Amino acid sequence: MTEIVIIEDNVSYSKIIRSAINQSDWCKCEHAFTTVADTLNYLAKGDHPDIILTDINLPGMSGIDGIKEIKKIIKEVEIIVLTVFDDNEKIFDAICNGANGYLLKNSSPEEILDAIKIVVDGGSSINAELARKVFGMFTALKKSENSYGLTKRENEILTYLVDGKTANEIGKITFTSPQTVQTHIKNIYHKLHVNTRSGVVSKALNEGLVNKGYLSLK
Repeated sequence: MTEIVIIEDNVSYSKIIRSAINQSDWCKCEHAFTTVADTLNYLAKGDHPDIILTDINLPGMSGIDGIKEIKKIIKEVEIIVLTVFDDNEKIFDAICNGANGYLLKNSSPEEILDAIKIVVDGGSSINAELARKVFGMFTALKKSENSYGLTKRENEILTYLVDGKTANEIGKITFTSPQTVQTHIKNIYHKLHVNTRSGVVSKALNEGLVNKGYLSLK
């Protein structure tokens, strides 16, 4: 039997989910807590469940912070967030802290059981709409990581370089001396790890850095 622990301060909702779990023939829930602190005290005694279902908005420590603390005690435990929150930041933080699934409370008991089964079998459970948000967030993060630490001015000059403008032309547009522009260009080369203008243009286009330049001008 797969042993499940619930962390949920809405006692009525917790009872509904617990009842659905205990009516199945492959999993059980003998313990439900209303706070992360109570859960941690229980886990510290050595009784380790297979799955933990946790809300986010809990008294005291949040469910998201709780994921990290729980993993310190039981690294191998699988954790599924069950919440009303569907905003990007909470989904992202939960997954980064080690959540194996993320479900909304409007999910039916059957959908919750299906999600638990997926996680037990080694998968991750998240519905299609939330999955699209996750992919979008990680894509945005990857682009952010590839900014190479360019300053606002360097982004601006990079945009003009890709547009084919010379250092003198960039100087006139930005009201900057050609010498200063050349210094910025040298810094851009160094930060992008390239040695030629064609290398700058290629890297900027391939990694979407030009878009970042335009955005920095708005």
